[in-house]
Amino acid sequence: MDQPPDRDRAEAQRRVEELRTQIRHHDYRYHVLDEPEIADAEYDELLRELKRLEERFPELITPDSPSQRVGGRPSELFAPAPHLTPMLSLDNAFSREELDAWGKRIERGIGNEVDFVCELKIDGLAVSLLYERGFFTRGATRGDGRVGEDITANLRTLKQIPHRLAGTDHPDRLEIRGEVYLPVSVFDKLNRELGERGDRPFANPRNAAAGSLRQKDSAVTASRALALWIYGTGTHGRRLERHTEELAALRAAGLPVNQVIERAGSLDDVWAYCEKWQRQRHDVDYQIDGVVIKVDRFALRDELGATSKAPRWALAFKFPPEERTSTVQQIAVNTGRTGKVTPFAVLDPVFVGGARVTYATLHNDHEVHRKDVRVGDTVIVRRAGDVIPEVVGPVLEKRPAGTPVWEFPTHCPSCSTALVRKEDEADWRCPNKAGCPSQSVEWLFYFASPGAMDINHLGYETGKALLRRGWVRDPADVYFLTAERLAELPGFKEKSIQNLLGAIAAAKNRPIWRLLVGLNIRRVGEHVAQLLARRFPAIDALAAASLDDLQAIAGIGPEIAAGVQAWFSDPENLALIGKLRRAGLRMRDDESAQKPAGPQPLAGKTIVITGTMKQLSREEATGAAEAAGARVTSSVSKRTDFVVVGESPGTKHEKAVALGVEIVDEAEFLRRLRR
Repeated sequence: MDQPPDRDRAEAQRRVEELRTQIRHHDYRYHVLDEPEIADAEYDELLRELKRLEERFPELITPDSPSQRVGGRPSELFAPAPHLTPMLSLDNAFSREELDAWGKRIERGIGNEVDFVCELKIDGLAVSLLYERGFFTRGATRGDGRVGEDITANLRTLKQIPHRLAGTDHPDRLEIRGEVYLPVSVFDKLNRELGERGDRPFANPRNAAAGSLRQKDSAVTASRALALWIYGTGTHGRRLERHTEELAALRAAGLPVNQVIERAGSLDDVWAYCEKWQRQRHDVDYQIDGVVIKVDRFALRDELGATSKAPRWALAFKFPPEERTSTVQQIAVNTGRTGKVTPFAVLDPVFVGGARVTYATLHNDHEVHRKDVRVGDTVIVRRAGDVIPEVVGPVLEKRPAGTPVWEFPTHCPSCSTALVRKEDEADWRCPNKAGCPSQSVEWLFYFASPGAMDINHLGYETGKALLRRGWVRDPADVYFLTAERLAELPGFKEKSIQNLLGAIAAAKNRPIWRLLVGLNIRRVGEHVAQLLARRFPAIDALAAASLDDLQAIAGIGPEIAAGVQAWFSDPENLALIGKLRRAGLRMRDDESAQKPAGPQPLAGKTIVITGTMKQLSREEATGAAEAAGARVTSSVSKRTDFVVVGESPGTKHEKAVALGVEIVDEAEFLRRLRR
């Protein structure tokens, strides 16, 4: 085969050295300082480019290349802890094609009679637990794969780690491998507390878990409510034939093993598991960034062996990244439908979570200054699932010198009205409800949205055109539009006119809870609107309700009740109701329709659902409970009747135990639904 020209080799050598320098720098910041400057996906791209160059020019490979190492070196904060069996890294796959290529290599090595095991790839900190004759004697980080850091005292604070394994006849020495993580709910609470103290928040749960484990004071670790999933053992002390058998034995010994681990008989089954969890990655209270696939039989693993840094019998399939870095070109603000003025970052375009992101929310003035985001900053951008992209925080080491602190504007960017902020609120608001163009168009768009009155064909640009011409001043005016007027709008022909008028006519008969959503009452979303409509199935009855009547509704707190009463006490809002009535909108629901069909075995019960279930998704469980008459809430209190607990329940389970609230498993929950 022809050799590459010398100039290609020289350019490759230059780039290889550049990549190695960058990767070593990021290894140090990630593994030693716990302060990464780039997102994981960007690090993966650097490493993949290095590997591609080294494959093309194998003579450039050196023993100290980052491609040849397992992980980052241990820090000097803790005593070294050599592993009995090395903790190797895993090779990655990012597509079905790469997964199939790995499968073909497996087939060439041991044939096609292979069973696989699929596990969620937890985004936490890998640890090794050493048990001697069943007693926990040492815990360590992965470190460089061969020598980790001794963090025994900190790991002893994790309630999920038994000091003594259940059962008898344990090996003299057994290394157990797992991933320590911080539940997402705990992470959110921790960052709120850090913000209230004026401390810098953690960038993500993985950093928070690493920082919590590597504390000199184990009391700090104990306060962080860390959790653990066990995913296997080292070869030292192993006795069983299959990984699935080993996991069952570890679970029986009292160790936390994830219940969503599944066997797969083919790569098609593996791919189905990967696709399922890529869709459902936010259904669990911990961050996952992929799926780990392993050969089940240990004998076949031994045949396949390992390279110097990764086993050939395992692979990590990585999900599309949900965090990236970008540069803030501008910080702007927008006035929403309630008058809330929200800052957002205008970014250099970047692909995050499979979507091109140019704008990311900064929430409010307090958050901008808490995170200390400035124009020109390199920032970490997150897009989890379908939520609006947000700025996690700046990479302070990359901030240009002299970058000024951003100042929140004093006047509305849409109508120039002076902004106001109540003492007990973090948000600035524009008080010019009737005359602010931005509030008007945002409200109209929201009123017509699928979650409210569901007026198809009334989009953002059409709404702006109607408001600009003065044909619509509030949502009620939509119902008085005519074909003659719509014909004057650019691009509106006979079919589009009839489509919009038909959608407007259909929206006159929506249930009143949808109207309550569209009326733009603060804190009244779909759930609260349904609670209000169930108790008061007529708008007039709701308008006349007292504060005590409203607060008596389960799920309606004092702030919501006061807001609803204040809205219906405003003459402008009552005039809007009158205009909607004249337009022919439905103002009363059929009261019989308010009564749920079928038996109500959980009527009057307040429940909380936490953790992952085997038979039901979280949405299905919530829907089934509400159909049975229960009120499903997100937090545990003394008024909670019982808590339904699946796998990895997190802090809600602990709070239920502390308060003495009844706890039931999935089987008991399903039994109560059928009663």
